[in-house]
Amino acid sequence: MADSNDMTINLVVLGKIQSGKSAAGNSLLGSSDFESRLSPSSVTTCCSLRRSGRILGLMRRNGCESALRVRVLDTPSYPHSALSREQVRDTVRAALAQHFGEEGLHLALLVLRADLPLCPDESNDTVQLVQELLGPTWKDFTAVLLTHADKAEEAGYTEETYLHSASSTLLSLLNSIKHKYIFLDNHSIIKEERNIVLRKLLNFIQINNYQVLLKHSKE
Repeated sequence: MADSNDMTINLVVLGKIQSGKSAAGNSLLGSSDFESRLSPSSVTTCCSLRRSGRILGLMRRNGCESALRVRVLDTPSYPHSALSREQVRDTVRAALAQHFGEEGLHLALLVLRADLPLCPDESNDTVQLVQELLGPTWKDFTAVLLTHADKAEEAGYTEETYLHSASSTLLSLLNSIKHKYIFLDNHSIIKEERNIVLRKLLNFIQINNYQVLLKHSKE
């Protein structure tokens, strides 16, 4: 039985094909549960939920050290090589209701590649899908994961210079979600880096007053 002082955070990862979405999920879990590989077609075709073990050293509750547990829902990419937009939307919506309908969702993590520019049409399609899935309060429950951050670093960018040079489309998106973003090198993440990422996610959740988004049905 889980300790009553433990905290579980519920996350869903959303993103384009080959954005590093499943790899990001593995980084958050500290596992290789989600299939992640280079492929000319979409690898993930259905939603799947995985859980981490107890993670210590990240938080305290009621004056005592508390363990964190992470639940991550991996989803098919959009656009998808085999599924229509409606099929992706309905599949993810049903999975959100099934897995987080009672406990609620803490954050949707929109996975974007740091080594590729975000263009207006692409952003509009992605944001519209997130809006349809999460509803009118989507901005409060969405954060951006910028994957392949190692490639940006190899090109000489720091986080500050990257954002200074980023497209207005990306900057507008980050501004709309109150700058909830994290740079992630999900190819060689180590325990210490994972803990930094999890602390940032916990901070986002704390700033949001630990609210959760409830999705009880397919609607």
